[in-house]
Amino acid sequence: MVKLGTGEDAVARVAGRFELPGGVREVVVEVRDARRTATVDGKSVRDPDELFGGLAVVAFTPDDLALVKGGPDGRRKLLDRAVQNRHPAHLSDSRDYQRALKSRNQLLRQNAPPALRHAFDEPLAKLGAKIRLRREQLLDELRGHAARAFAEVARGEAPLELTYLAAGRDSDGLDAGSALAGEAKLAEKIFAALERRSPRDLERGYTSIGPHADDLALAIGDRPARVFASQGQARAVVLAFRIGEIENLRRLQGRAPLLLLDDVSSELDPERNAYLMRYLAELRGQVVLTTTDARLVAAAASAEPGFEAHFHAVSQGRITPVDPP
Repeated sequence: MVKLGTGEDAVARVAGRFELPGGVREVVVEVRDARRTATVDGKSVRDPDELFGGLAVVAFTPDDLALVKGGPDGRRKLLDRAVQNRHPAHLSDSRDYQRALKSRNQLLRQNAPPALRHAFDEPLAKLGAKIRLRREQLLDELRGHAARAFAEVARGEAPLELTYLAAGRDSDGLDAGSALAGEAKLAEKIFAALERRSPRDLERGYTSIGPHADDLALAIGDRPARVFASQGQARAVVLAFRIGEIENLRRLQGRAPLLLLDDVSSELDPERNAYLMRYLAELRGQVVLTTTDARLVAAAASAEPGFEAHFHAVSQGRITPVDPP
């Protein structure tokens, strides 16, 4: 259960009791004096792993709807957030990878001695193999769920295809088959590619291969969505991916994750918005949803027996309960 409000001296306060594998945990996050503090079961925490580890949260925002047409960085984040819900250790591994990558890139720009630069090749290869394998495994798990959701929300369209595109898949032997040999073999291939590309990386000042340079290809049939999808199709693709993630977590964990939806309903066309509301009504999970038109949520709540909705209004920084519209 999540509650929003304000403490005595806090600008904002969020408190929640979450059912996790180890039992019920109480999480409180407060923002005051431009600083954020967090506690778990009354004890202060600084590490995000302590705060979020084991808690599956799927967030859907209007920014997500631009991921199809945008650059690969957004699609990598979309995929990594889904992997983190599936494998909580992914967050820590990704941070370690980014630290090693930043250090290597800095040494490349400084034209540091080869021994210093190459000291980061092994950790990048080992962590990179872990990250890529988790991404591909996650895609394998949710691909069918996402395809079915896309078929429902975009009737008559060609099927949704999700494909992992690794940098160096052609030039360095890092195609999809390279991951089938296992983590150790994949790490060896990434390490060899880093060594082989070292002169080019030194010239350009950045590391050109690894999961930070990979992409997620989204296609409708055989047509890349980034190039050919209409605005409505692009939104249907992202909506289907999110629903695929939710359904995969529900299958694996036996319950739906906590859903956070930030004014998505205003960005979807009426048909897709109606589908989303029906899906949420049937999900039987907890959803925190912001909207500029509460009637959309009220209609879903009234149409589905047993669907319980609580309405709050936000005004001048305060959140207060209100009656349904």
